[in-house]
Amino acid sequence: MAEIKAFRGFRPRAELVDRIAALPYDVYDREEAKLEVQREPLSFLRVDRAETQFEDEVDMYSPAVYRKAKETLDNMIRDGIYLQEEKEVYYIYELTMDGRSQVGIVACASIDDYQNGVIKKHEDTREEKELDRIRHVDTCNAQTGPIFLTYRAKEEINAVVDRIRKNEPVYRFTSSDGIGHTVWVMQQEEEIQQIREGFRRIDRIYIADGHHRAASAVKVGLKRREENPDYDGTEEFNYFLSVLFPHDQLMILPYNRVIKDLAGMTEEEFLARLSESFEIQTSGQMVAPAHKSEFGMYLNGQWYTLKAHAELYREDPVEGLDVSILQREVFEKLLHISDPRTDERIGFVGGIRGLKELERRAESDMCLAFSLYPTSILELFRVADAGRRMPPKSTWFEPKLRSGIFIHQI
Repeated sequence: MAEIKAFRGFRPRAELVDRIAALPYDVYDREEAKLEVQREPLSFLRVDRAETQFEDEVDMYSPAVYRKAKETLDNMIRDGIYLQEEKEVYYIYELTMDGRSQVGIVACASIDDYQNGVIKKHEDTREEKELDRIRHVDTCNAQTGPIFLTYRAKEEINAVVDRIRKNEPVYRFTSSDGIGHTVWVMQQEEEIQQIREGFRRIDRIYIADGHHRAASAVKVGLKRREENPDYDGTEEFNYFLSVLFPHDQLMILPYNRVIKDLAGMTEEEFLARLSESFEIQTSGQMVAPAHKSEFGMYLNGQWYTLKAHAELYREDPVEGLDVSILQREVFEKLLHISDPRTDERIGFVGGIRGLKELERRAESDMCLAFSLYPTSILELFRVADAGRRMPPKSTWFEPKLRSGIFIHQI
């Protein structure tokens, strides 16, 4: 049973929302974030990446940076840039990219559901990345970037969402990257209860994107419980900001790979070794794999199509993933890259960057590139249901949720 809570959110004034809404904090490096804040002084990166308001020599993890984030958010609320709902509500958040839409429910998920496995994970997290957001959430006393959750679509929930979307939205804007954003407020008690009860009949919810933000929010909640031993479970720190999408509306793009060198092999030697595991065909055009177990490869100005031999397939939910086949049969066996998390000879390129970016990388700082067929949402479910973890950089979800549209104070 999933507990999905309505909340008294803070959100920007309608005439400012398009200027405030920002991509997630972790898609930028420090210089990119700083340039974005210079381009748009109201960007929510001023809060999510408060080091943009300091000189470069200031440590981005300094306590002063987190205090600046809190000060900036508090000032935006004090100055009326953000307004708080008068009652607990849900929001409906529609994102439109290239003519297709996905529609989610903005709500608060339970840290208990995260702890007891109702909310399922498919990635491991790194402690150093968690610590940054723990400090940010704890200092700001607010969750500012929603966790991207998904669930198996249910008609009873879809019906309520579709009714709300017939009303006038509170926001409708297009961000600078061409993504459309539309938001409705769900405030009728009957509809809120229908959504809440609908999720109470769901026993599994999945983190699609935002594992580090989710883990950080949960750890702050557990810290607050220790600090408040008389808590009763209704306090806001027991919940974390989320957007929940039905699985059949989501788009997963591939997460492609680039490699630094051929581990001392000549091109001919590498292709000969590769042919032991794959059927190899040259291609006169860029290769975007058409189905599972097919890969594109770019080497020395030439594209190839690789088809994995049947004996490489696995029924295991992790070992059967295309990213696992590539890691096991090429990176580890031929190129001696055993840990893609730490080996500097491998890089990752999100599918949104396109195949031309693979060519560019292979002709500049790398020498070899692979394009993959996207991991499916059902594969993600299989891995998470088995309590397993995908290899790093297995999924790339688009479009990205924006930060700064919804704030949950804890």
